[in-house]
Amino acid sequence: MKAPFSSWLAGQAEPVKDLIAALSSHYDYVSVLATDSCGFNMVASQKNRMMERKTLTSERGMVVRVHRDGLYSEYSFNAGDMTDVGAIAAKMRGILDKQLAVLAATGTEVYDTDKPDDSPLQIFSEMETDSLPEDYDINALMRELQSYSDRAVAIDERIVECRCRLSSNHINKMFITSNRDERQSYVFTEASIAVFGTADGHTELAFDGVSDRNGPAISGKLGDLIEKTAANLLETLTAGRVTPGEYDIITTPEVTGLIAHEAFGHGVEMDMFVKKRALGADYIGKRVGSDLVTMHEGALCVTDVASYAFDDEGTPAGDVTEIDHGILKTGICDALSAIRLGTRPTGNGKRQNFEHKVYTRMTNTMFDSGEDTLEDMIASIEEGYLLEGMYSGMEDPKHWGIQCITARGREIRNGKLTGRVVAPVIMTGYVPDLLGSISMVSSDRYSFGNGSCGKGHKEWVKVSDGGPYLKARARLG
Repeated sequence: MKAPFSSWLAGQAEPVKDLIAALSSHYDYVSVLATDSCGFNMVASQKNRMMERKTLTSERGMVVRVHRDGLYSEYSFNAGDMTDVGAIAAKMRGILDKQLAVLAATGTEVYDTDKPDDSPLQIFSEMETDSLPEDYDINALMRELQSYSDRAVAIDERIVECRCRLSSNHINKMFITSNRDERQSYVFTEASIAVFGTADGHTELAFDGVSDRNGPAISGKLGDLIEKTAANLLETLTAGRVTPGEYDIITTPEVTGLIAHEAFGHGVEMDMFVKKRALGADYIGKRVGSDLVTMHEGALCVTDVASYAFDDEGTPAGDVTEIDHGILKTGICDALSAIRLGTRPTGNGKRQNFEHKVYTRMTNTMFDSGEDTLEDMIASIEEGYLLEGMYSGMEDPKHWGIQCITARGREIRNGKLTGRVVAPVIMTGYVPDLLGSISMVSSDRYSFGNGSCGKGHKEWVKVSDGGPYLKARARLG
């Protein structure tokens, strides 16, 4: 089935166009992003059950962007009565003109930024989905999640809690200018299982999840992960600690995705190039990895939670080759940063919601596949670790340092897994050194869309990342 476009947004289209016409006599560019997105979030555990009709992406409102004399200003507002468009336009002109006047009067240093491309474009996209969150049987879904939690804690007496979470979202967005009318509707869902256990006075956690651009029906895939996640927890409870040092490593696809996100996610968001806060700007056209490293970024490079038809500035979704056989080709860019840098936007201008400004943000960030097998990778290592499970990561875009915290490492000696597990494992390094050490890449590839990405201390958006198994060399601790 297709995810139906919001009837409320469809009804707002003509008033929005009238508003743009009323403002266009005062500004040389006007755009309106209107949103109407719903969803729910639910959790079932041994302690409680919780369901709320609100998620990170739930919103209904509009944001107006205007341009005049090289300056931009924005005005956002909740959905309301659009019957008197003239009065609304007059109120907005007063507010927006004050914002522009303050910049001019205070002598604030600003970028003299040209207006964005407004060539004619129409998009109407209702993407395929297997179900809709607004139509789903919530009670049945809660019972299903609770059964998974009960099943997990029954596996072993050391397991004391299992938290099953599912968030499903129906996104509707409309972007209109004098020459553009773009509308999209799609559904995405993410579900996760977190199993907690205790032994010998300490508590550990094991986590896994599923995601897709489909509806709540993906909950069934969560049931397939229970025994695997519980087994990982029990191994972690008895795990040792890695001796700090440099090792040959193999990263599972989710750890590969963490590296992709941290190494060439924020580091090549080109609004950071404008502010001279990213080392990546100095490496365009230069080697940053081995010949085996090719990386894509974009809403079209894979189908997952961050896949859409156009971004929050009306730029059609893209598939950008950031790294091509080890050479950094380009970064990703929102529309205004692209104008300031003299390049083209890549479809990566995203807002947390209509009340927040646009930043260059990641969508799907993926390493390309290679030709090797996991078995051959393991056989090639005399001493090292297979790293699996993602906890967190961070990066310093200005100096290209990276830190990834992985759930566990499986020891490899003389080309074989020994059965010994260490946990957790912290991997650190300098990005070009880490990517330059990649010597084998598997032929399969997977994406992961559980969780969100923040920029600074705020501005959260949905992203996904992933890739194949990688063999590299890194510092572990």
